[in-house]
Amino acid sequence: MPNAPSVTAALSSRRAWVLLTGAFVTFAVGAGCMHAYTVFLVAFIEAFGWTRADVSVAYAVSQFVGGTSSPLVGLLVDRLGPRRLILIGGVVLALGSLATSYATALWQIDLLYGVGMTLGANCLGLVVFVPLLSRHFVRRRGMAVAIVQSANGFARAYSAPVTTLMIDTLGWRGAYLWQGMFVAAVIVPLAALFRGTERASARSSADAQGWTLSQAIRTPHFWLLMAVYLFTGLGSFLVALHQLAFAVDIGFDKLYAAGVLGMGAFLSLPGVIVTGTLSDYVGREISAIVTYGTSIIGVICGLLITSPDQHLLLWLHACFFGLTWGARGPAITAKTADLFPGPHLGTILGVITIGTGAGAALGSWMAGFVFDVTGSYRVAFWLSILFYLCGTIAFWALRRPPAVRA
Repeated sequence: MPNAPSVTAALSSRRAWVLLTGAFVTFAVGAGCMHAYTVFLVAFIEAFGWTRADVSVAYAVSQFVGGTSSPLVGLLVDRLGPRRLILIGGVVLALGSLATSYATALWQIDLLYGVGMTLGANCLGLVVFVPLLSRHFVRRRGMAVAIVQSANGFARAYSAPVTTLMIDTLGWRGAYLWQGMFVAAVIVPLAALFRGTERASARSSADAQGWTLSQAIRTPHFWLLMAVYLFTGLGSFLVALHQLAFAVDIGFDKLYAAGVLGMGAFLSLPGVIVTGTLSDYVGREISAIVTYGTSIIGVICGLLITSPDQHLLLWLHACFFGLTWGARGPAITAKTADLFPGPHLGTILGVITIGTGAGAALGSWMAGFVFDVTGSYRVAFWLSILFYLCGTIAFWALRRPPAVRA
């Protein structure tokens, strides 16, 4: 049967692209629910009169919980496979959204969004899909990770205008209610796309050899990757969570600003995919450094805005910052898979992801605190640039592979 190998290869390739598509959509659903908090943040301030630091706590808790729970998610995906985690995560996320629609106190928001919804969304995130896709896209690993990572930017783009419209129409409680119902409706068919991957994960764990977590921890590369995640989280979330509040404070119309920032965030789709694919050819380090530089330009454009008449600067800020939102993710994640391949990749990646959770948590809270102290986000924006530069230096130090092999 001379055609059998080619037919098998075609079926395998088709299956790989189905899994990649399913991963993109699933990640976009979970990330969209979480990014919507940037709009709910403004609604909470208007409804309850809470301070910026107060309403930033839930988001900071969310980022911390997301990072610290990633090792558990990585361990579970290595053992259970993506389908079961998607079902678990979808149910938890849907219940969290529905319960949040009845919240009346700040601590309830902190608990339901910061802990419950975050745990659910984490089971629909990158740590769940990277080990599986890394096995199916070996030579195009950067491209595959970039496509999935771009779902994060897509979610950030659509969540701002859609959530703003929903809150204006239904109120913030109604918006959370419909969000929970939507997740509950789509999660079962999305999980069905990953049927059979549990057996593939089990075979990989039993047969393959590679790095273990204990071996990876003993290399400087492990800690450099964690530092990259930490600095990137700080740099990004010193700006991202408060972008809409920043624009509204200057005097821009809220719906207009949400639309501009949403359009800028849509650019992350081609930005992430191009930079991730480029990393397969020019190296992860060069690709990451280009994205850091582009993000810094976007932050500088924001610093130059002083009045609501400066529409061009708002667009430039949204576009440059949005273009590379999440664009470092594929390079960092693919670099992790390059350095520490094997059946324990999910666990290793999960532990390293603690860095981004800690950075995002500290950065989002710090921006609110800086505003409450200074009455401006400008110090937060300058700190963002500083941490992006630190991330650039740490990533460049990863250009040589570990000396100790697993």
